[in-house]
Amino acid sequence: MNSAQLAYQETSEEKTVNRLSESQVMKQYLPLVKRSVSQLRSHCGAVLAVEDMEQIGMMALLESSRRYPGEFDNGFLSFAGQRIRGAILDELRRQDWRPRPVRQQAHELNDAVRKLTRMLGRDPTDIEVSDSMGISRDQYRERLYASQSESMKSLDDMLSAGSHFADKANVIEQFSSKQTLKKAISKLSKREQVILSLYYQHELNLKEIAGTLGLTETRICQLHKQAVKHLKEIYQLWER
Repeated sequence: MNSAQLAYQETSEEKTVNRLSESQVMKQYLPLVKRSVSQLRSHCGAVLAVEDMEQIGMMALLESSRRYPGEFDNGFLSFAGQRIRGAILDELRRQDWRPRPVRQQAHELNDAVRKLTRMLGRDPTDIEVSDSMGISRDQYRERLYASQSESMKSLDDMLSAGSHFADKANVIEQFSSKQTLKKAISKLSKREQVILSLYYQHELNLKEIAGTLGLTETRICQLHKQAVKHLKEIYQLWER
């Protein structure tokens, strides 16, 4: 065996060292699916059952393992994570994201909050909102997440599709750039930056963020939607 053949053989062996079987991939990277489902379930549980989300995520994980070149390194975590999340969101979009009753409940919650704010001259507490609507705290929280899901969908669409940009040749690259996102977020108010950081980076839910900042869940939901709206406005300015 000459040196060229030996080098080829060694290279081939190196490439297959860390390739896992599909069953091994499922066992080792299942937490990646669980994490994505956990991040999305509070927004989307009314549309897709957790079991369905996990099934979609596992199929996306296997597809990622087939498409990813080379070893399953840290880059695979990012590669697969994006595709798992994308697959779940694609299914949610296919199902029109939120059923009509869920959208209606979100509108009713927003109307109740606005009415109480005018009446009280301040932001209402979560208990005041749920009591005024005659619903339990659990039902109130479900409607709150349904209300928030619209801004979450808007943010995901904005960062992944870039459908509003004229120059589509560079859109996906621009939106996938962490530096671009960081630059946009830096233009938000400090409070909006903190809320987005706690929600997306530290993965706290509305209740946990409310407890951390000493605000109501309703207010955190409003500020989250406001932050997403401001991000969208920033990107629209960059589009011009």
